[in-house]
Amino acid sequence: MRSLIGGSGQRVTQQRTLLLDMLRQSGGHLDADELYRMAREKNKSISLSTVYRALRLFKKLGLVEELHFEEEHHHYEGKPHGEHFHIICLNCGRIVEFESSLIAQLKREMSEKENFEIKGAEVHLTGYCDPCRGKVTTEEAETTRASRK
Repeated sequence: MRSLIGGSGQRVTQQRTLLLDMLRQSGGHLDADELYRMAREKNKSISLSTVYRALRLFKKLGLVEELHFEEEHHHYEGKPHGEHFHIICLNCGRIVEFESSLIAQLKREMSEKENFEIKGAEVHLTGYCDPCRGKVTTEEAETTRASRK
C-alpha cells in the first residue's frame, strides 16, 4: 500500500491506512457512511470528506473495488484476489459472495463468439434470502388481500 500510494504522489497518512485496513478486514461490502462510522470509533478526527477522498484514491490505485448494487449509493470492498460475484437480498440487503465456473465458461464463449478480449465480469443476482423469503411472501399476501377489500 505504501509504495502504491507513495508512487502516486500522495502521502501515506494514518487515516488512509486506517480506512484501507478497515475495508480489508471488514470482509463485507461497506458504503462510505458505514466506513466513516466505523473509522470514527477509532479516530475521532476523521471526516466524511476524508473517507470519500480516500475511497476515490483507493479505487484509482486498484486497492478497492466500487460495487453498484440495487441502491443509489456505492459499496466498497478490498480488492479481491480472485474473481467473485454477489447475491443480494432485496429485503434485508444481505450480500453473499460466490464463485462459479459457469462465468468463466460464459466469458470464453462470448469472447469467441463476439471476437472480444474479455477482461472481467460483474455479476450480481438478486432475490430473497431464506429468512426474508417468508416475510416477503407474508407481506405480499397481506397487501394482495388488503387491495381486494
